Amino acid sequence: MEKNTATTIVTANIASIVSGTVALLLASTLIQGVAGTIGVNYGTVANNLPPPSQVARFLLESTIIDRVRLFDSDPQTLQAFAHTGIAITVTIPNDQIPLLTNLTFAQQWLNTTINPHIPSTNVARILVGNEVLATANKLLISSLVPAMQTLYKALVSESLNHQISVSTPHSLGILAASTPPSAGKFRQGYDTHILKPLLSFLRSTNSPFMINPYPFFGCSAETLNYALFRPNPGVFDEMSKRTYTNMLDGQLDAVFSAMKLLGFDDVEIVIAETGWPSVGDLGQVGVDAESAAEFNGKLMQHVMSGVGTPLMPNKTFETYIFALFNEDLKPGPTCERHFGLFEPDMKPVYNIGILKHTAESTFPSYPTPVSTPPAAPAMSPLPAGGGAKGKQWCLPKPEADDDALQRNIDYVCGLDSEYCGAIQEGGVCFNPNTVRAHASYAMNSYYQAMGRNGYDCNFAETGIITNVNPSYGRCKY
Repeated sequence: MEKNTATTIVTANIASIVSGTVALLLASTLIQGVAGTIGVNYGTVANNLPPPSQVARFLLESTIIDRVRLFDSDPQTLQAFAHTGIAITVTIPNDQIPLLTNLTFAQQWLNTTINPHIPSTNVARILVGNEVLATANKLLISSLVPAMQTLYKALVSESLNHQISVSTPHSLGILAASTPPSAGKFRQGYDTHILKPLLSFLRSTNSPFMINPYPFFGCSAETLNYALFRPNPGVFDEMSKRTYTNMLDGQLDAVFSAMKLLGFDDVEIVIAETGWPSVGDLGQVGVDAESAAEFNGKLMQHVMSGVGTPLMPNKTFETYIFALFNEDLKPGPTCERHFGLFEPDMKPVYNIGILKHTAESTFPSYPTPVSTPPAAPAMSPLPAGGGAKGKQWCLPKPEADDDALQRNIDYVCGLDSEYCGAIQEGGVCFNPNTVRAHASYAMNSYYQAMGRNGYDCNFAETGIITNVNPSYGRCKY
């Protein structure tokens, strides 16, 4: 990622600044008719969330949100949003992608999943999978574009293709280069074989290219101001002769440059996910309610301003904030469970102008963290010998069950397929083909890549640090 030494600002009064600025901007854009660009990701990896009917009513009556992205196509949720007018994006899970290449299956899926809910529910987009290229699963990847094409044919057969678009979201792991932004290019192999036909499909169907840019995951202590839209010296792109004042613009323009390289700079870009956590582990920089409110508030202001980016000026971006709720069952480090704008009881974690004025008085003003960051996980006792001096590894605890370990695998491999290449079929660490063995490799890959902090081996208290090297044969940790 880009490096800089940014100046710091005092955030004590950011509550009124962020909330007030965004509220004014939202009022202005609504008056001008440029509304509807801000949506939210409605995730449900939790055991304490309100029923969908209550959520739909809350969004309609108490917030300005009029777009919602679902990570499934749950019929109860689709029914809950009936007659609200809120534009709904549904997601077909990755494991159904190969089946979707069959037109009969695609038509049956449409008839049983979507048709019963329209037109009362405003289903506006169907996503085929999520971050499919990051899975490194050859069957899923090769089936992705055919599945999208087949689903579109099914929509055409039902005369729904003008109402419902088809797309799929990608992580920034699809990029082989992103610095400087003007040098952005897709990973070799994926570029011409997958992404070029995918972009051709999107262009022909007037559908957007959807990406999940997260400045939070790309920043360090040195680049925090750059990631949070704070005043900073900026990053100069020698190739384009443009200066970047925030990380999101750099990420968006890197994707744009990669698309342009393939001849598809006319395809619209939609931000399918981005956000900032309000709680993390001890020692994490910039993980608090103030920073989360600052990022999301300024994000809304930026994407709706019409300023655009250095390579895409004078544009607004359809943007989905992650996430609607804090989700207590999400795997990974503590921050993964605290990306929500709201707690499960629908009280705001902080206020960034999402609430309508009639609802704001009902809730406490920003910031309202509901919990304190947990203490860093204790380091496990290290054996007296047998390990390389100074080197440590992250492995599953002996008592961790396979379900929890599988969630760890899914989390890590979903972030970046390079973490998990060795445990894919044919990889040097594929055998033994067990959940525990694969989780060991994935968890350690994440731990090493993140800088070997204690909290990076927490994994909802299923990880333990050791100095005994778990490598075996050609499988090197």
